[in-house]
Amino acid sequence: MRAITFQGTGKVQVDNVDDPTIEDQGDVVLKVSSTAICGSDLHLYDGFIPEMRKGDILGHEFMGEIVATGPGVTKFRTGDRVLVPFNIACGHCAFCRVDAFSLCDNTNPDHEKVEALYGQSGGGMFGYSHLFGGYAGGQAEYVRVPHADVGLVGVPEGLPDEKVLFLTDIFPTGYQAVEQVGTGPGDLVAIWGAGPVGLFAIMSAFLLGAERVFALDFEEGRLDLARKAGAETINLSKEDSYERLMDLTSGKLPNRCIDAVGLEAHGASVIGNIYDKARNALMLETDRPNALRAAIMCCRKGGAVSIPGVYAGVADKFPIGAAFGKGLMMRGGQTHTRAYMERLLKRIEAGEIDPSTIISHRGTLEDGPEFYDRFRNDRSEYIKCVMTL
Repeated sequence: MRAITFQGTGKVQVDNVDDPTIEDQGDVVLKVSSTAICGSDLHLYDGFIPEMRKGDILGHEFMGEIVATGPGVTKFRTGDRVLVPFNIACGHCAFCRVDAFSLCDNTNPDHEKVEALYGQSGGGMFGYSHLFGGYAGGQAEYVRVPHADVGLVGVPEGLPDEKVLFLTDIFPTGYQAVEQVGTGPGDLVAIWGAGPVGLFAIMSAFLLGAERVFALDFEEGRLDLARKAGAETINLSKEDSYERLMDLTSGKLPNRCIDAVGLEAHGASVIGNIYDKARNALMLETDRPNALRAAIMCCRKGGAVSIPGVYAGVADKFPIGAAFGKGLMMRGGQTHTRAYMERLLKRIEAGEIDPSTIISHRGTLEDGPEFYDRFRNDRSEYIKCVMTL
């Protein structure tokens, strides 16, 4: 089969690789119909996530049709059209039983590596390095899906792929980002990053009743989509985040702040950017927390900061004093994707939201290497790339 494979930092290619097979009784093999490139994939592409190996199949946002099932699969059968959450969950450990699926105890065979870094390990993920199980990803013609009865969600007839594909990651990620800090009526929400996750966080904040939403980014193309989603925008290449938010809120500041950027954030300060990049190069820090620093400094006292943006290791100049002094609540973590998929699917079916509006480019697997390059280097135009097979 054809698949997009990792070839080293800044390089991917389409290769012929072995077809997947049923390995465990709870597996299915999926014929992929649609797959996408996620902002998190760029962390792999840019070399920030360790344990990537040459030839690894990328991709964790995908859906398709079941073409083979293991003998233990009871809820699905060949021919079913399904969505696949990006994280892999066993369904019966203590975390899965309370819908904390990304923290699964049993699906990461590489857990000892993560425990050495973080103290404990979460579950496995598709296409996301040998820190998280080395599972082949879904930017491919076929993919093996373990624990199918736990993760898969059937797609209702009549809904095209483009309307539901993002339930596999970025729509639930944006939704969890605002929900996990208790966003509701009357809240003022500021979101750093108007990429795909940030855009879904904007939409989700309004679904949950937020009074006003502010989107902050450097790219005017992304800010334009944020305005279309109802947000008030701040162009960080022209305006200071704190001063502008103070002005827009009459000195109150937002009480819910969301870092939808993560470890490769750029800052408005040239000196700050040089400092972080230099320390990254010397491995004195692995992450650039510019957006997180700003979110903490701009959050109203007694408020909350949510972190859906991926962080991998250690960051310097973290404003713990501000977080402590203002009594901020902070929540982060990989999305418990499966916990949100059905409820958000109902929102789509009801016509409350159309996730396909964020798609900027469409193509096939063969377009994948160019999409990676352009998504990395032309973020104002390349918002979300979807490949159909």
